Amino acid sequence: MSIRAQGMRAWLLQRLSGAYIGLYLLIALFTLGTGPVLDYTRWHHLLSQPVVSIASLLFFFFILIHAWVGIRDVLLDYVQLTALRFSILIVLALGLLTMGIWVSMILFSVVRL
Repeated sequence: MSIRAQGMRAWLLQRLSGAYIGLYLLIALFTLGTGPVLDYTRWHHLLSQPVVSIASLLFFFFILIHAWVGIRDVLLDYVQLTALRFSILIVLALGLLTMGIWVSMILFSVVRL
């Protein structure tokens, strides 16, 4: 795959993830803004629904993808030292992976499939 195609894939991932994040936030804000105040029981009931849980998991997945592509592009453009850039990218990847696992554990602890 050429460098140009990889850039196009990153561009497309950034746009698709941004669109999903925006759509999810609009739906979530509308749903939470027009419904009753949520206490623990209502939050638990809301997040225990598989559709909501999967949509939330996808939301956090796309947040992590969006962050990876954006920060990676900035690092590739502005950090000139290859070893430093590689080190920062490794730390970033590990941090995002840790956050993804953490969010998955939280969401799957609520949902009983």
